[in-house]
Amino acid sequence: MPTEPTPLELVWTARPSPMPAAVCGGLCYGSAGGADLAEVAMARLGVADSDAPLFSVFTSQQSVDSTQSGTLRVWRRPDCLFAALSVDENDYRTWASPLREASRVAYRTLFELLAREGYDAPWRFWNYMADIHGDEDGLERYRQFNVGRQQAFDDAGLKVGASAPAACALGSQRGPLVVAVLAGREPALAIENPRQVSAYHYPNAYGPRAPAFARASVSRLGGRPQLWLSGTASIVGHRTLHAGDVAEQTRETLRNIRALLDEAHDRVPDADFSLTDLHYTVYVRHPEHQPLVAALLAAEVSAAVNAVYLQADVCRADLLVEIEASAGHPLCRTH
Repeated sequence: MPTEPTPLELVWTARPSPMPAAVCGGLCYGSAGGADLAEVAMARLGVADSDAPLFSVFTSQQSVDSTQSGTLRVWRRPDCLFAALSVDENDYRTWASPLREASRVAYRTLFELLAREGYDAPWRFWNYMADIHGDEDGLERYRQFNVGRQQAFDDAGLKVGASAPAACALGSQRGPLVVAVLAGREPALAIENPRQVSAYHYPNAYGPRAPAFARASVSRLGGRPQLWLSGTASIVGHRTLHAGDVAEQTRETLRNIRALLDEAHDRVPDADFSLTDLHYTVYVRHPEHQPLVAALLAAEVSAAVNAVYLQADVCRADLLVEIEASAGHPLCRTH
């Protein structure tokens, strides 16, 4: 098979059809009324119509095979797979923590899928849950999610460490737990931030089981590197900095992103990406903060920064903004 010069294209659009090429997975932020993508209940920010859905979709010039079984949607091409699964916590309401069990089941289902189909190298996970800071069986729901996720890693015999995938975990306005994964046949290289303690080494103060993700990962498709930055926030060491100050939190987040770019380039010399190369998804806790966050990104990155903004609860209650990003693939914006 010939090498594809542009392996995957990310498409941000408010109009899911027609797409410029075959869909190879994605998510819908907002409600689309029956679109064939898992929906995450998050409002768009910084646009005239905040209720308009945002489709964040990967497309490919290669042929793509897709299937759906219940709420599990899968897209496959020869070298990578994208899958998204919605899990209703009500199905586990007899458990002490329905979210913990739903998380374990979601990850177990996805790990079994990847192993069965031979795409056993997860590169990047996306996790969205309602009421992320709520109490469930005496523990914050985000921490219950981490317990369930780690249990699934344990059950699958996967060690969380140097081979951990990139990931994010955000609070949605309502709805089921949504977990999505991008995976390949060859493992990605996990990248850590020298300014931060690795999330999987967090002390017990952050919960009985640590988060299971790397700060970033570098995968390869068509011989080219792709960079996947996990959800990144104003954390140095393992502590939140600049509580209550969204401007300084945004600046600190960008310092962490710069450190990750430097580390990725050191580890993978041809992954030579700059802030202007990145495609950003910015999660903002309070909608009124979006104009300031957008202005700071424009000032520190570029006036033409490629970013979309969503209202979301960040995984720590004292964090006001979180930024994830990717690079090494083209972007098409039609919204």
